[in-house]
Amino acid sequence: MSLMTVLLDGTANAGAAIGAGLAAIGAGIGIGQIGKGSVESIARQPEALNDIRQNMILTAALVEGAALFAIIAAIIAMFV
Repeated sequence: MSLMTVLLDGTANAGAAIGAGLAAIGAGIGIGQIGKGSVESIARQPEALNDIRQNMILTAALVEGAALFAIIAAIIAMFV
């Protein structure tokens, strides 16, 4: 095994790890923005609490699903 092969394999794994980390950071920021918006909306219209809560949970689940897909893709990229 040559030195170039070792370096290239390490680079691919590092890139996949960075991609997984960015996906997790993006999901955290997205869910934070969802929470911020829902709290502001509830403060303005307390009577719409149930509708806002339902939409918040649905949107957070979609963000988590996209982040999970990105993390799985990054993990698969490490082993291919």
